[in-house]
Amino acid sequence: MLAELRPKAQITIPKEIIVKLGLSEGDKLDIFEKDGSICIMPVAVYPKKYLNELREEISDVKAKLASGEQPVFDSVDALFDKLESE
Repeated sequence: MLAELRPKAQITIPKEIIVKLGLSEGDKLDIFEKDGSICIMPVAVYPKKYLNELREEISDVKAKLASGEQPVFDSVDALFDKLESE
């Protein structure tokens, strides 16, 4: 598929690609050069507040694992068995 570079360095991504990747207006794309090629990759962007909360939650779980407070299961079945018994 060919795309033409328009004024202000704009191009249109072919509809087939948009549909295949499930992209929609407002989605974020990372654009970079690699070995002489232009690469465009969809990315998920999360608010910093969300990432900070996630880091804090991970830190809490790591601390619980280290102290033995957080149970560890050998399998998903064991986890479900424990949940069903409660």
